[in-house]
Amino acid sequence: LRWIGYSHFEPDECGAVNDWLKVAPQAQVACSTVGARVMMSDFADRPARALADDEVVDLGRHRVRFLSTPHVPHGWDAGVFFDETERSLFCSDLLFQPGNPAALVESDIVGPASQAIRDRLTGPMSHDMPYTPYTDRTMRRLAALQPRTLAVMHGSTFRGDGEKALLGLASTLQQTLATAT
Repeated sequence: LRWIGYSHFEPDECGAVNDWLKVAPQAQVACSTVGARVMMSDFADRPARALADDEVVDLGRHRVRFLSTPHVPHGWDAGVFFDETERSLFCSDLLFQPGNPAALVESDIVGPASQAIRDRLTGPMSHDMPYTPYTDRTMRRLAALQPRTLAVMHGSTFRGDGEKALLGLASTLQQTLATAT
């Protein structure tokens, strides 16, 4: 294990990073510059590699591009990874689906994710995904990658027209979050 990448810092997603670093002494955490400076530098036992927007990490058989996506889906430190070789977008909490969805879908992924966004507009965990002036531009940038696979952190992995799915999610975000009070 050489790299431990993360899209944004949350204890449920990054809490075991030091355990991973102990069993993989050559591994290094890779995250956004903001994430390295404001989170991982205090949290991890070893320094993180701060990735610049659009930076490519050559893994040998794969090239992985880091795209900084502040506040998409969550915090200031957010970012996603795109495997240019396989055209797979590791899209963090975008397209989140609660419950126990199928491991892989090749049909509708936007519908369940859109419903989850609408369901999360109320309650104690509401408004976890802000809509900022950058949200639509960020979503269009991700869609332009034309991914064939969307690897979702919490939900089904999607195989199919990733560009169409991301544009569909962008529409949901604009219609649902931009108008939410």
